[in-house]
Amino acid sequence: MKKVRLSFWQIWNMSFGFLGIQFGFALQNANVSRIFETLGASIDEIPILWIAAPTTGLIVQPIIGYLSDRTWGKLGRRRPYFLIGAILASLALIIMPNSPTLWVAAGMLWIMDASINISMEPFRALVADLLPSEQRTTGFAIQSFFIGTGAIIASALPYIFTNFFNIKNTAPEGQIPDSVIYSFYIGAFAFITAVSWTVIKTKENPPDNIEEFKRNLLKNSGLFNGIKEIFNSFFNMPKTMVQLAFVQFFSWFALFAMWIYTTPAVTQHIYGTNDPTSELYNKGANWVGVLFSIYNGFAAVMAFLIIWIANKTSRKTVHSISLIFGGIGLASFYFIKDPNLLLISELGIGLAWSSILAMPYAILAGSLPAEKMGVYMGIFNFFIVIPQITAAAILGFIVKNLFNNEAIYALLIGGASLLLASFLVYFVNDVDE
Repeated sequence: MKKVRLSFWQIWNMSFGFLGIQFGFALQNANVSRIFETLGASIDEIPILWIAAPTTGLIVQPIIGYLSDRTWGKLGRRRPYFLIGAILASLALIIMPNSPTLWVAAGMLWIMDASINISMEPFRALVADLLPSEQRTTGFAIQSFFIGTGAIIASALPYIFTNFFNIKNTAPEGQIPDSVIYSFYIGAFAFITAVSWTVIKTKENPPDNIEEFKRNLLKNSGLFNGIKEIFNSFFNMPKTMVQLAFVQFFSWFALFAMWIYTTPAVTQHIYGTNDPTSELYNKGANWVGVLFSIYNGFAAVMAFLIIWIANKTSRKTVHSISLIFGGIGLASFYFIKDPNLLLISELGIGLAWSSILAMPYAILAGSLPAEKMGVYMGIFNFFIVIPQITAAAILGFIVKNLFNNEAIYALLIGGASLLLASFLVYFVNDVDE
């Protein structure tokens, strides 16, 4: 069935849930390393503790994609998963900052990330389901706008609570500061509210032939058939998807290095402290939240500009140039000593982030069969989580044994990884061009 063009506000509503999803991810990315260090983790242990997040995505996303392809009910195909994930993620956000021990916090990261993935994966498929080819770039770019906007607020929440509401930013040894705890509570509320808006305001199209759809469900039901389809789809990926996989690997390796190491890198390299109970450490950790807010804010602004640039040039050109700026921005942390100058570095990272969230998906969707959109979007996320698992497995060893636990070198490695990803973009075949 030919897809109808949607209005700007219809695309806006169908993407609005990402505002809440990014509240969850941004709070996780900016604060989990801080929580781990506060509860006693050493710098070389942090990557392994983070490994739960990408491992969860590797398992959850293709399964949710497969199930959502085969779902149809009162809430449609993708929306039931939006809602279930939002409820679970909101509960996890409330519990996470109240973790009494390190192992509880690590377990809550696992649960929180799984819940966020249940909501997030079908959002990508929804854009491909409902939008014609000429509107897909707009759809994914508006998702990038909401991702950036949500993260601006969420990343800066501890800083805002500390500096504008005089909420305590330090706590006794082994306890999470109130500024972080209250930030997670706000995130839980934002998550469930924003996702509910999309569930209420968006209408999904039923399968072209509902009776045939139901017959196929009965014929191919069961766990074995589900696993078989996921594996068959993986080994028969379209050529464009394989090419994008290499770009995604090096892009997300860099992002994961940034998320897990920016707090220790900035507090060590610029603020000169490793003590999570000190005022100076927590000041630096709050500044990392502001930096993350800046790159997400710039990503939100650039989300609309890159649509125009992509239409004038190509999606590949936009993506490659954006990754170059991101690589330079991330590597520049090594050379900067004034924390205020890091705001400039974040602009390059923000441009790369805006493009990473939109361009690969806009390129990919044109190469995928409509009836397997969900499962392929889930499989595509393998190439987001595999590099994160790789980073978690090797970065701790590299930083400890080659760089004497100086976290700043992880950001330098991340910058080089983004530059390599920008080169690999030119080998991708965009079938819609």
